[in-house]
Amino acid sequence: MAREAPDFPQLELEAVIGFNGHVFSGLIVHPDKEHLIYPLGCTVILKKTSTGKQEFLHGHTNNISCISVSKSGQYIASGQVNFLGFKANIIVWDFEKRTVYAEFLLHKAKVESLAFSPSDKYLVSLGGQDDGSIVLWNIETKQAVCGSPASAQSAGHCMALKYSNSNDNVFVSAGSGTLRVWELDLPNRKIRPTECNTGKLRRIVKCLEISENDQFIFCGTTSGDILKINLGTRLLTDCGPKKPKYSVGVNVIRTLPSGELLVGSGCGTVALCSGTDFKITKKAKLGQGVTSIALTEEGQKFFVGTESSELYCFTLENFEPEIIFSSHSSAVNDVAIPFGTSELFATCSQNDIRLWHIDRPKELLRITVPNMTCNALDFMLDGHSIISAWNDSKIRVFGPESGKLLLIIHDAHRMAVTAIAGTRNCKMIVSGGGEGQVRVWELHSHGHRLLETMKEHKAAITSIKIKSDDKECVTASADGACIVWDIVRFVSLQMMIANTMFRTVCYHPDEYQIITSGTDRKVAYWEVFDGSTIRELEASKSGAINGMHITQDGRHFVTGGDDKLVKVWDYTEGQVSHVGLAHGGSITSVKICSNNRILVSTSADGAILRWRFPHPSVE
Repeated sequence: MAREAPDFPQLELEAVIGFNGHVFSGLIVHPDKEHLIYPLGCTVILKKTSTGKQEFLHGHTNNISCISVSKSGQYIASGQVNFLGFKANIIVWDFEKRTVYAEFLLHKAKVESLAFSPSDKYLVSLGGQDDGSIVLWNIETKQAVCGSPASAQSAGHCMALKYSNSNDNVFVSAGSGTLRVWELDLPNRKIRPTECNTGKLRRIVKCLEISENDQFIFCGTTSGDILKINLGTRLLTDCGPKKPKYSVGVNVIRTLPSGELLVGSGCGTVALCSGTDFKITKKAKLGQGVTSIALTEEGQKFFVGTESSELYCFTLENFEPEIIFSSHSSAVNDVAIPFGTSELFATCSQNDIRLWHIDRPKELLRITVPNMTCNALDFMLDGHSIISAWNDSKIRVFGPESGKLLLIIHDAHRMAVTAIAGTRNCKMIVSGGGEGQVRVWELHSHGHRLLETMKEHKAAITSIKIKSDDKECVTASADGACIVWDIVRFVSLQMMIANTMFRTVCYHPDEYQIITSGTDRKVAYWEVFDGSTIRELEASKSGAINGMHITQDGRHFVTGGDDKLVKVWDYTEGQVSHVGLAHGGSITSVKICSNNRILVSTSADGAILRWRFPHPSVE
């Protein structure tokens, strides 16, 4: 990914909708109290809490797995995952300059956890399950000081790290059957562990917190209780709460200046409890498991991040959650922008469709269908309805303002509905199914009627585009065929075949050509009249092209795919003009708004990115 980027001007990233709620302790308030820091995909996002302005740190080549900020706020460290057999990168960022300060490459496959020493002198890193080592890095010299296996051979996987609040030479690691206090022996370049004695108690520790005076270690466990260890003696002091325990385990613990603990659990409970007897004094319940708690303003206000990628703000006084923003927590399958407007867009994913304001990345409406996945969606031209294709073989039509279900077509296809499009007169829907059938539906005031089923494709329909006169449409399929259909007489007019699984198809605005893309990594231009190939472009060096959209003037088109790059192309020249690097997952869909001002891209990691389109419309 990084190799292709310098060859082309980069797209300007304007906003990111998303928050990776699966990174434990992945939400941090910077010591300046003005910035929230969190990862999404391979990007570190710095968000100013007062204005909502976002800044982005790019440099990782895969999803960020952990993040840490130094006590002074001068440095941010982020670690990533990588494929088995490859090493995972750690990047130390200079916060003031917003640049890469140092890069460390030693751990295999994944960096599990990171922690800075209190004086910013050292960074300690923990490798993932396939690595199992702890490495201490000198920030000033940008070199590794020493390393060691994270846990004894008889113990399990190590999952958490925490540095002492006052001593550069002491840190703690914990995991499955392992809880160790480490001391740095700098003259001999060694880190020496001491096992903590928990007696007969056996626990899997998920998170660590050390009291401000460095007297106690608090360990959150998968069993739903908290172990309190004396840091000096390495002995178990207490364990609680006795009952009821935090169900689905304790995911995160934070100590307050008062000595109390803030606890987040896997069942969505946020609790304030005593640091001595673990008695709960305040409690709130969120919809999904809590993975991050970030303190601000001397602990009177704090932020909470959840597995469902939602961010809440709490105050200690009332302990009532206020939602700051929400985002998709699973792959975003499609994005749609209403015709003739550049103010709204809609996205679809597992369980829901969401409507967003394009300038302020804010969720306006959420339409939820539990336990179902929306594969594709589109706005009808009049803007009065959203049509959507679902994996339960149903087509659902919703009102875009109210979210009300206006129409449901049961058993629209024998398998999942995989593609959908509406005609310009808003009287028909063309749908494609997982079995390869293309169906045309007539809409009327009392319901719907199936006009025709067209059966020439042999595999799932992946994309449908309708001609502006509503008389023809083109469908792309995973069977390697694109077919132009007459949707008045319901016959096929032309078939284009290639050695690929087609993912998307677009009409050129003049409608005498179409462009296709798929798993062969090529963008192909075709003549609609006779189905002949005009041109083929090598669109990606790695992976399929999953999304493509063309501007209304036909001068440019945009692609995105498994290489995680958004590319803007000149249609006539067949050359890339700009590249966007920020996605951490495969790009699933791309759309350009009608005035060529904004480009929206979505990806398999749940991210929605808004870019400035580099070729505005000529007035």
